Amino acid sequence: MVSVMINDQPPWARTVYRDSHGRGIRRPTFGTRLPRYRTRCGIFDDLTAAQIRRLGAGWPQLVKPVQFAVEDVPPSDPTPWEDRSDLFSRSFPAGRGIPARIVLYRMPIQSKTRDRTELELIIRDELVLQLADLYGRDPEEIDPMWGR
Repeated sequence: MVSVMINDQPPWARTVYRDSHGRGIRRPTFGTRLPRYRTRCGIFDDLTAAQIRRLGAGWPQLVKPVQFAVEDVPPSDPTPWEDRSDLFSRSFPAGRGIPARIVLYRMPIQSKTRDRTELELIIRDELVLQLADLYGRDPEEIDPMWGR
């Protein structure tokens, strides 16, 4: 059996994908400028990127060589020297051609917050704490508002 494509295009390449029951083409239920367009993951990523840019403006020599990542949850097998039960982030020092890395864990951080302001403050504090840990400095030296 040979399938025939209309206009020599697959259905997903056509401008009108579906016209169900003659009601017109499907459109998004909300626009891209409305608040509901962003997911919780996207908002978390945006807030993290904003804090990294802010820290990079103040401490470019500390932030530039570090890779940043966001993961959903921490691994289930923490290292023996990590005794924190509420693991929000982790830093990995540089070694053997691999740059230093800081990983934020999205779901534990989001579970501790009630609103966007708290989320932004925890992200800021975790990034500052891990940068301070990587470079052996006090968190207050990197950001005087740390922990407040």
